[in-house]
Amino acid sequence: MSAAIEDLPPPPSGLTLAPRGGVDAATLAAADERARHWRSPAGFAIGSDAHRDASWAMFRDTFNPYKPSVIDWPKLDAVARERLVGLPIWDIAVQTEGKARLRMRAYARAAADRVWGQAVELNAWEEWRHKVVLSHLVAAYGIALEPEPPVIEPRDTEWAYLVTGFSECIDSFFAFGLFELARRSAFFPPELVETFEPVIQEEARHILLFANWLAWHRRTMAWWRRPWFEARVLGVWAFLAWERIGLARGMDAGQAARPQDNNFTITGSKAVSDVEVSAAELMRICLAENDRRFAGYDQRLLRPTTTPGLVRLALPVLRWLKK
Repeated sequence: MSAAIEDLPPPPSGLTLAPRGGVDAATLAAADERARHWRSPAGFAIGSDAHRDASWAMFRDTFNPYKPSVIDWPKLDAVARERLVGLPIWDIAVQTEGKARLRMRAYARAAADRVWGQAVELNAWEEWRHKVVLSHLVAAYGIALEPEPPVIEPRDTEWAYLVTGFSECIDSFFAFGLFELARRSAFFPPELVETFEPVIQEEARHILLFANWLAWHRRTMAWWRRPWFEARVLGVWAFLAWERIGLARGMDAGQAARPQDNNFTITGSKAVSDVEVSAAELMRICLAENDRRFAGYDQRLLRPTTTPGLVRLALPVLRWLKK
């Protein structure tokens, strides 16, 4: 079954999707290369207008008009399909992309700065594209989903964007490692892993944009707003820690359907590999993949640092516990 993108309106900011047919492999490869490499032709200081413009240019110029807009899902044998269906993530994954799109769109529309508004609006559109891709995946492989609860557009757009951005920074970091572990183990068919590769790389672009928005936002806000803003950032981290307590639970307390795991990106190594991997080794893979995913983008752009930093601090302890 093929997953097309006809469900979506055109992307914003004058960008267009490539036509579905008549695209050769060389064109697809060139677009994929552009999506992974970008460098600003000019210098910039963090917090300057040039920094803001470079962040937006990076995000716009690396937009991929081919992938993951159109995906031909590979056929799976019974064992591979059962492994895929059994992952405890599908309701959460589809709903999370939908919430991210709504929250980002709300912030983009409320943003005082027009350039950041454009960047976050495109980010919202790509989150919508991810949701469409996931929806087609579950349909292609017969994965049953619970009805989606209604999502209300947030009133506090900054808080909602912070929650979404920091949550994606956490989940993407561990997803990079799990995805690489799945590739190495061949637990899932290589064709399926390769199909999802552009989606994973887009998540790297998303959190790269968020990290630079956060730095720019901090540098340009009035000094008297900083204490309140930093208190809100701490509040977001506390909220995310509370949200992720527990290894596996349904989206609702009374849900009797397939258990969903909010912490899958942290705890899911056994679900993507049949090889025993220690926590320390998985964290090492996550760190290496995190560096690799960002390597092609201008080194002057800031990277997310909190989750990788905490993992680096924890690695010696994990290695000691393994002894």
